[in-house]
Amino acid sequence: MNKIMLSLSLACAGGVVAHAQSAIDGYRFSQPDLKGTARFMGMAGAFGALGGDLSTLSQNPGGIGIYRSNDVGFTVDLDFQKSLGKSDISETSLTQTKFLLNNIGGVFTLRLPSKTVPNLNFGFTYNKGASFNRQYGGSIPLRNSLSNYIAGIANSSGPDNTPLYVEDVTTTDNYDPYYPGYNDVSAPWLTILGYDSYLTTPTGEGNDTQWYGQWGSGTSGLGRFNVKESGSVDEYNIAFGGNIANVLYWGMNFDIVNFNYTQNSYWGENLQDAYVPDNNNEAIRTTADWTLHNYYNVSGSGFNYQLGVILKPIQEFRIGLAFHTPTWYNMTETYGADINYKYAGTETGGAQTNNGQLAYNDMCFRTPMKFIASAAGVIGNSFIVSLDYEWTPYNKMKFSQAGSYGSGSSWDYGYDYPWYYGSSPETPAYPGSRAIYWDDDFYETNNDIKNYYQTTNTIRLGAEYRITQNFSVRAGYSYVSSPVKSDVRENKVDVMTSGTMPNYRVDNETNYITLGAGYRGNHFYADIAYVYKNMQSEYHAFTPDPVSNALPSPQSKLSLTNNQIVLTAGYRF
Repeated sequence: MNKIMLSLSLACAGGVVAHAQSAIDGYRFSQPDLKGTARFMGMAGAFGALGGDLSTLSQNPGGIGIYRSNDVGFTVDLDFQKSLGKSDISETSLTQTKFLLNNIGGVFTLRLPSKTVPNLNFGFTYNKGASFNRQYGGSIPLRNSLSNYIAGIANSSGPDNTPLYVEDVTTTDNYDPYYPGYNDVSAPWLTILGYDSYLTTPTGEGNDTQWYGQWGSGTSGLGRFNVKESGSVDEYNIAFGGNIANVLYWGMNFDIVNFNYTQNSYWGENLQDAYVPDNNNEAIRTTADWTLHNYYNVSGSGFNYQLGVILKPIQEFRIGLAFHTPTWYNMTETYGADINYKYAGTETGGAQTNNGQLAYNDMCFRTPMKFIASAAGVIGNSFIVSLDYEWTPYNKMKFSQAGSYGSGSSWDYGYDYPWYYGSSPETPAYPGSRAIYWDDDFYETNNDIKNYYQTTNTIRLGAEYRITQNFSVRAGYSYVSSPVKSDVRENKVDVMTSGTMPNYRVDNETNYITLGAGYRGNHFYADIAYVYKNMQSEYHAFTPDPVSNALPSPQSKLSLTNNQIVLTAGYRF
């Protein structure tokens, strides 16, 4: 056993994958996208100072005041998606195509017999705020194993960062360690799956227990991953606004939001000369081939409120300002995991969390607020150029408890929290006790949000040129800075993830390049746009170890690309 490399020396390994929500999830719930009408997308969304488009109801509601007539329309989007995963030995490309309804709705004008307030406008639209449909995967040469990472969790998930006992993770003899566990200790589910699947080997007993993974001296191998995401953010806007003397345009929007996200993720390892325990917990050298599958779904609804104005001091120049409150969500998540394994000459089989039954949990979540400042110029009634700046503080995201503790939830303690994770300093676990006590389930998660994320800066630049009275062409560019702090991108901090799902993705900057064209008749209008989106990211099979650079986590560079064809048709009357 002394030839086996000791597990990861993570400072807080016991909490790395042992709670139901993580800062990574929070960003996923808040992540924006460029969606809307074809005219809006053809100008890269730079419409904050322009208005007069159905998409502006969910961007700068002051744009509703621009309308002088009624407008109804709809937008569809054909989205060609491609991902490219790169490692030292391979490139893996995956594609899929989705057909989406981006926008549908109408704005209705009430004309008033007043030069000061010539009209009031009302709008109702559906707008797709974001689409999560994507798939990526690849192969990574290994210098460490997830099994060693799991062993690191087992070595520090007991009280005062002590190791778990074998009894804490044992599921035999009709004994269920998930709720709450042996000696009142709730073992993280990943440690139980690891033990049941022969990924970890324990030595010693009681307080002398030590856990080891399959990676050790002489081990080599290949890791493989595949992640498939689906879902969307759907916004239902109820807007009201008008104008004052055709100089100041104002609007407000109440936004009802539905959220749904699903992830199926796979991480597998094929190891040569792995250290696999036999039935007596004695490690033997053999070939190991196993796969961890995680299922995760979260859905819910929320609301936000938006205010906006557009000022037109002269005909040729406009200024726009908009404020979006956070979206306050009530959410329910369901999750579960399983491992299938095959060891040469020994064991073949599988293990599941909670005997295959999905756990669920209710929670509240608050996205960050947004501020948008815009400017636009009109040259000769034929050329428009527009610029938007958007400020979004992702470090202000926050989780909170839904109702009273445990209300409407199926709390599986070992999955959701280790014995200390979530405890605020004011109410730590009782000294010397292996029991669980806390008062703030999200104390550590909200701290992680502040440590991982930062403010993003979004720049949108768009232009439109009217070739004739009826035909126009458009172009645009948008840049979104990375929401992740540099220490996270440079692997200098531990990254906490959810439950038995140790993998995560770090997003860098996002770029959009757009083109479009449009026709305007007396009443009917039609627009088409092409949108190219590219986001650079990194996939991590599990968190890197900043303490010991000799034990890196498997990583793959990702290039996520969308090519979209967007069509809008509408009628003004």
